[in-house]
Amino acid sequence: MIETEQLTRRYGTLTAVDALSFRAEPGQVLGLLGPNGAGKSTAMRMIAGFLAPTSGTARVCGHDVRKEPTKAKRALGYLPEGAPSYGELTVREFLTFIARMRGLPRERAFLRFDEVVGRLQLEEVLDICIDTLSKGLRRRVGLAQAILHDPPVLMLDEPTDGLDPNQKHTVRQLIDAMARERTILISTHLLEEVHALCNRVVIIANGRLLADATPAELEGRSRYHGAVSFSAPGSGVSQEMLGRLPQVASIEVDPLDGRITVFPRPGERILEPVETLLRQQGLEVSEIQLERGRLDEVFRQITIGSEGRA
Repeated sequence: MIETEQLTRRYGTLTAVDALSFRAEPGQVLGLLGPNGAGKSTAMRMIAGFLAPTSGTARVCGHDVRKEPTKAKRALGYLPEGAPSYGELTVREFLTFIARMRGLPRERAFLRFDEVVGRLQLEEVLDICIDTLSKGLRRRVGLAQAILHDPPVLMLDEPTDGLDPNQKHTVRQLIDAMARERTILISTHLLEEVHALCNRVVIIANGRLLADATPAELEGRSRYHGAVSFSAPGSGVSQEMLGRLPQVASIEVDPLDGRITVFPRPGERILEPVETLLRQQGLEVSEIQLERGRLDEVFRQITIGSEGRA
C-alpha cells in the first residue's frame, strides 16, 4: 500500500533523506520514528507527491507518485505537519471545499461530512473561522480533511500534536478503528505514540533507515528486557541477598525513589526466583513488575552514535 525504494532527497550538499526503502502493508500502523530533523516529514512529503525526490521512487497502492500522481493522491489521506488550511474559512466551508476537490458525490459528501465531524467532535465549531481555533482544534480539522474521502492509505505527521490527553485518546481510538481496513503511516518523535498506536516501527536518523521491527522486537533489544523491578520501602531487601540468585546478573537501585531493578543473565527468567526469595524472607514489596524493555533506551542506542547521530 505504501512502498519506497531508495527514496532520496538532497538540498545542495545536505542529504535530508538517504536511500530510504520500506514497505507498509494493509492493516498496519507503521510508525516512522526519529529525532527532530531526521527526515521524517521530508519523506512523507515525497510519498504524498508534494516534494519531488532527487532519486528513488515511492508508490501508493501501486501508483508511482511521479508517474501517476493523481491516482496516488486519490488513494491517500494526508495530514501534514502543522495542519495547514485556509484560515479565513469556517470549518464547515473548509470541509465542504475539500469534499468538492476530492470529487465526492453529493449524497456521499453529506454522509462523510456528518460521520467525520461527529467522530472528531467538531460540531460546536463548524461555523467558526479556522484561524481563530486553538492549535488542538486546528489539528482535528486537519485530520478531518485527511479522512473525509475515506482513503485506503493514511499518512499522519504528528497526528496528536497540540491535543490534550482526552483529545489524544479520542484520536488514537479513531486511528485504531481505521487501521483494520487501511494502511496508516504515522510520523512521530513521541515514543508514547508507538506504544499506543503502532504495530511496526521504522527508525531513521540523518535520513537513513536504522531499524525496521515491531515494538516488541525493539523492546527485546533493551537491557531492561526480562528484568524485574519493585519497590520495597523499609523492607530490608539487600543487593547481596538478591545477588546470590544464580539467574541474576546485576542489580541497580534508583537513587531517587529506591526502586530496585534486578537484571537477568542471558537466557534466564528471574521473575519467579525473585518472587520466591522475597516471599521466603517475608519481605513486603509493592509494584513488582516484569520489564518488557524500554523503547527510549533502544531509541537512543540506535539514533545516537557513529551511524546515526541525532
